[in-house]
Amino acid sequence: MQKFLSKYSSEHQEIAKSVFENKRLSFDQALFLYENADPIFCGLLADYKRTQLYQNKIFFNKNIHIEITNICVNKCRFCSFFREKGQDGSWDLEAEDVLEIVKEKVSTRITELHFTGGLHSKKTTDFYSNLFKKIKKTYPHLHIKAFTSVEIEHFSKVDGINLFELLKLLKESGLNSLAGGGAEILNDDIRKKICPEKTNSETWLQIHKYAHQLGLKTNCTMLYGHIETNKDRVKHLELLRNLQDETNGFNSFIPLKYKIQGNKLALKQEASLIDELKNYSISRLFLDNIPHLKAYWPMCGKETALLAMSFGADDFDGTISNTTKIYSMAGAEQKPELGCDEIKELAENAGFIAVERDSEYRELIFF
Repeated sequence: MQKFLSKYSSEHQEIAKSVFENKRLSFDQALFLYENADPIFCGLLADYKRTQLYQNKIFFNKNIHIEITNICVNKCRFCSFFREKGQDGSWDLEAEDVLEIVKEKVSTRITELHFTGGLHSKKTTDFYSNLFKKIKKTYPHLHIKAFTSVEIEHFSKVDGINLFELLKLLKESGLNSLAGGGAEILNDDIRKKICPEKTNSETWLQIHKYAHQLGLKTNCTMLYGHIETNKDRVKHLELLRNLQDETNGFNSFIPLKYKIQGNKLALKQEASLIDELKNYSISRLFLDNIPHLKAYWPMCGKETALLAMSFGADDFDGTISNTTKIYSMAGAEQKPELGCDEIKELAENAGFIAVERDSEYRELIFF
């Protein structure tokens, strides 16, 4: 290791020393990595950190996504999921439809329901609280992960309930954790260009803070590879790290690459594989207080997700069971479905051990 690192500059070596001594990286050091370090250097350090935490384990769970609707009052420029009511490709599930999906999938021993969807003008607090109560009555063991801060703010405005009380009500109805999307880039100048109708940065952070205060764990995300700069990425990570210092409520961080297909942002290219891998590595190194780093395979593909495990990531997400369309509609994995045995085989072939977890990252052991 030392011989390999000796060819790098003093700035590189100082960062490596900080990593090996378990010292926190500064904003400037993270920016230096984005702008001056190669992916091998970043990956080596990130893999060291991941190994210190989890040895050769990588995690997955048995989950499904339930996308209630893609009809949405917002029209974000980067979104390939949105449809108008009645437009080809739109859908709008009712509670009975959802309960049928759950009934069908529960036999596969799923442990998590991940709800997401558009901002529907009618499906707000009452719809979801009643739905969650019905699910929990029949399947109390299922973990309900749902909503971004954007949906929570939407419900609050439509239903006239303050954010904290709204989260409390949803928790009492069966909500177990927040999904963490909608963060995009926590820079309001950029948000005005790519998602002007969405929750602003301060509100996104405040909603997660309230959730953490209520005992709801959450994930956090970053949409990258569009019009943001490296400084914007580091600032985004810093805001997440600062909130985690305060609340310790984030379970995992999920980098999400902007996909070019089927949206109005109309950029010509996506982030390269090198940029993806560096982004995973720097996230692992900088977010020293967020325990898990997820490579969401339906978005980045199975091969890239597995490669990311050697660049700092430790979580593969789940089996999915072909229940999400958000990223396939943007040009990603067309049939997002993996069996447990497939995940374990992929991991083993890459030198890892795939460990099934629950939604709070407790290892599940079956006899």
